[in-house]
Amino acid sequence: MRPPNETVAAETVESVEPPRRARVDDAVDPEAESAGAKLERKKDYLEGFLKERPQNVSGNEPGGELYESVIAALKEIYDPEIPVNIYDLGLIYGVEISDDGHAHVNMTLTTPHCPVAESMPGEVELRVGSVPGIGDAEVNLVWDPPWDPQKMSDEAKLELGML
Repeated sequence: MRPPNETVAAETVESVEPPRRARVDDAVDPEAESAGAKLERKKDYLEGFLKERPQNVSGNEPGGELYESVIAALKEIYDPEIPVNIYDLGLIYGVEISDDGHAHVNMTLTTPHCPVAESMPGEVELRVGSVPGIGDAEVNLVWDPPWDPQKMSDEAKLELGML
């Protein structure tokens, strides 16, 4: 806030020239660019950013190598009725890995009457247990909070035509 004794000076101008808008044509001359350079430019600009790993993270927590390997294994398991992996479908509520390599997975199913209610937790346990560095895997099937479509990743919603 301005002190009460301070005066404010105002300047009147006739007009202000708007800043020049950036154009894609300004960035690259399409005729001067070779086909190889154009292809290289089209690669995902986030590639380097996405490869960067968090600093000072143990392998057992998000961002760590062992944790990400477990998530990759979970992404290989697909719901037989829906063409989306169980991780992106939002069925995995949590993954914890102890220092001695014990993995604990909390998961749910889309409904308690799901036809794979008996086999899916066993498959998750086998897949997670087969990740190098995991000594033992335990799957806890939970129903609270109940699953709903909002738990799906954007990729899953896009795959199912919900976006």
